[in-house]
Amino acid sequence: MADREVDVLVIGAGPSGLAAAIELKALGVRSVLVVDREAVAGGVPRHCDHTGFGLRDLRRVLSGPAYARRYVETAERAGVEIRTRVTVTDWLGDRRVRTTSPGGIDEIRARAVILATGCRERPRAARLVPGDRPEGIFTTGSLQRFIHDHGHPIGERALVVGAEHVSYSAAHTLRLAGVPVAGMVTDLPRHQSFALFIRIAKGLGSFPLYTNFQVTNIAGKGRVEAVEITNTAAGETREIACDTVVFTGDWIPDREVARKAGLPLDPGTRGPAVDGRLRTASEGVFATGNLVHPGETADTAALGGRAAARAAADYLRSERWRPEGGIRFDFDPELVQWVAPNVIDPGEAALPGARFILRVARVLEGPTLEVRQGERLLWRRKFRRLVPNLPYALPAAILEGLDPEGGAVRIGVAGEAAA
Repeated sequence: MADREVDVLVIGAGPSGLAAAIELKALGVRSVLVVDREAVAGGVPRHCDHTGFGLRDLRRVLSGPAYARRYVETAERAGVEIRTRVTVTDWLGDRRVRTTSPGGIDEIRARAVILATGCRERPRAARLVPGDRPEGIFTTGSLQRFIHDHGHPIGERALVVGAEHVSYSAAHTLRLAGVPVAGMVTDLPRHQSFALFIRIAKGLGSFPLYTNFQVTNIAGKGRVEAVEITNTAAGETREIACDTVVFTGDWIPDREVARKAGLPLDPGTRGPAVDGRLRTASEGVFATGNLVHPGETADTAALGGRAAARAAADYLRSERWRPEGGIRFDFDPELVQWVAPNVIDPGEAALPGARFILRVARVLEGPTLEVRQGERLLWRRKFRRLVPNLPYALPAAILEGLDPEGGAVRIGVAGEAAA
């Protein structure tokens, strides 16, 4: 068993982890180690053979594989040590972990740890979709690996479950592979993506969007033959002939390491609870990227990685940590799904440029979003529409009037909002 010490251990070699490592080296941190259980660094984008990556963080548009390569190569040039095929198997406390890899078992102690393990889509089994158990059922991630990494044939006609960004990415992947899309199904009253994503996905042909429908049965012996969908309001059922089903979205943070560390989890995001400097409840441990705001774009995750790096570098210099507790966000879960960061430290400002990412639980037409602490109005803004699975940014300025002794901060909707 080998034992080593580093200044910062980054767990996860996707966009957020690599961006954090690059920023740490730019800030003068001496030893930065990135570990990832995958065989190749770069994260999810390396499987996404389409354009649209890098606009916010790199100020250019790249394909997924090119975007991943750029981050890996930049990290290596900066002197970041990247180790793949390394799995964190145990959290030993005091920022010390045990790992396993083809080279054996190691123990790593760090002055600071950044968790950047990302998120994953929930597969069919986790969604409790009834029916047969035939071949031909994928998530977006497994679909992209089958096509781009292994060149395997997929099928002849596919149904996409979900209608958010990643759903249109899956549809685009299918059409590039020569697989017609039989339709897209969402239990919400509209899609949850941007016009640009939809235009790209439909560039190779149109397909129907079934809104207010959910999958209620999958039929097939050996291979998928048909899918039954049911209207959530009227009870109407339809049968769609297809041999492939792709379940998209419904993200959950990859939080196993966070759980091993005993970190408190936020009930909304289901990832570690963090403050505006991405600090967890455990001293010296930060969390960032899609571990704390599941399902956001790669460039958003990368920007979060940079923010975590700046906070970690500040900690290494000052060894100052936030006090226990903090002020939590409060909201009606029927209106707001989650907000991240989700803990407010009233004694220290958020990082410059920091913002809070919010997702709503249902479609809200013409709402006025309010942030209050007791009777005190901290921030208000009217929106034309708020849609689930789309991010909405709240500025850090919402906390300018915060009373450190005033209790919980509540996010709500003024007046009546129609779904």
